[in-house]
Amino acid sequence: MTAALRRGLRSMPLYATVWLVGIVMVTPLLYALISGFKSNDQLSSNTFGLPSPWVTENYTGILGDSAFWRSLGSSTVIALGSTALTVGAAALAAFALARFAFRGRETLFTLFTVGLMFPFAVAILPLFIMLRTFGLLDNPWGVILPQAAFGLPVTVVILRAFFREIPGELEEAATIDGCSAFGFFWRILLPMARPALGTVSVLAVVGSWNNFLLPLLVFSDPSWWTIPVGVQQFQGQYSSDVARVCAYLVLAMAPALAFYAVAERQLIGGITLGATKG
Repeated sequence: MTAALRRGLRSMPLYATVWLVGIVMVTPLLYALISGFKSNDQLSSNTFGLPSPWVTENYTGILGDSAFWRSLGSSTVIALGSTALTVGAAALAAFALARFAFRGRETLFTLFTVGLMFPFAVAILPLFIMLRTFGLLDNPWGVILPQAAFGLPVTVVILRAFFREIPGELEEAATIDGCSAFGFFWRILLPMARPALGTVSVLAVVGSWNNFLLPLLVFSDPSWWTIPVGVQQFQGQYSSDVARVCAYLVLAMAPALAFYAVAERQLIGGITLGATKG
């Protein structure tokens, strides 16, 4: 038996586990996708079979609904705003915590790490009172600012670890050439940190896109409902039309799945790079 064959046999349990997990995860998605092409009568009489005939009105009706596109646009605006604010603020904080020595630096960093253990649901009542006081209800900033605040801890932790791996000699050479601290951060550090910045950006976008509780709390105006809130409202409105609800769920998941498919390499590459540096 050759060495390659032995390695293949040893890897078979791992491959079998990966395929099993993949099947378990993909099966509900395929079921929802196919169910969206059925009528309610077909779902009752032919639950697991293929549609006969295929009903496309469930999908076309939703795609022709302006409320769906408003929810999609709202989620996109909030996700991009939250990501830009989170990554921008966290990059500056991580730079200071990684490249400057000052009293209380580690204590300040510990506060960020403690934030990783602070559940969002605990702060929901004081957060609502604060947003109401500042007039941020039914305002996208009422979602963007809290999401950025709660996204800072994990982003700062990831970026600080990466920034600390940049050789000090590089910063010294830039200083000798007349580069300021911010110039080194903007012109040299950020371009070198693209893998880490890409990773935290993907995490921030996905976290914002999947956030349900905060938009539900802030928005009473349907024009600012995000995709998760739109799914909940649509399901309540068409609870008896299961096929239509399945179609809405598939269309609501499609942008996130498409984004992750494009950003998967960046996410995995950034995590792997961070692991090898650590």
